[in-house]
Amino acid sequence: MNRLVEDFKNGLGGLAATLLLPALLLTGCDSTPRERQEVAREGVRELDTLARTAAQKVARVGKATASYDAANRARRKQPLDPRQEIAMENKLMGPYSGQLDNLTPADLPNAYAQLIRSAREQRATWTDRDWDYARAVYRRLNDQVKQIRMDLPAREEVRIRARQAEFVALQAGRTAEGINEATKQAAR
Repeated sequence: MNRLVEDFKNGLGGLAATLLLPALLLTGCDSTPRERQEVAREGVRELDTLARTAAQKVARVGKATASYDAANRARRKQPLDPRQEIAMENKLMGPYSGQLDNLTPADLPNAYAQLIRSAREQRATWTDRDWDYARAVYRRLNDQVKQIRMDLPAREEVRIRARQAEFVALQAGRTAEGINEATKQAAR
């Protein structure tokens, strides 16, 4: 009997088995085919309701994500204000501000450490537009790495790559928060 129950669960899936199996086992001996048919119909109705609810939730999240993505693309098409870009560079880069194009292989690891330290501290208050400016500073720093990469010791390049990955992770966290906020607003 247990093997029959397991085959039933595996064939229908956990949720379907959870809803249908107890009703079918309990009514199987003492009921008529019509009664069993009604129990099965009720189980199917419950599954249908669950599936419809899940589909509505997925559609709502999909719409919110698409809306958030469209707003991001529209915002990113707007050019950055050079003065605000300089202000963000000053906030993020501290002593390395104004020198991004002239950093040496010895300076780059510490410059990335400064960027990550500042981003961690300030990210909670940043808007999506602030992230655009932070990304611009990050891009300029990456451009400098490309210029002097051949002179960079491997151990320093590994440190830089780790900090680049952390910056991308911080940024992805903000994107996830934005999608979550958009989904919550769509649910209202």
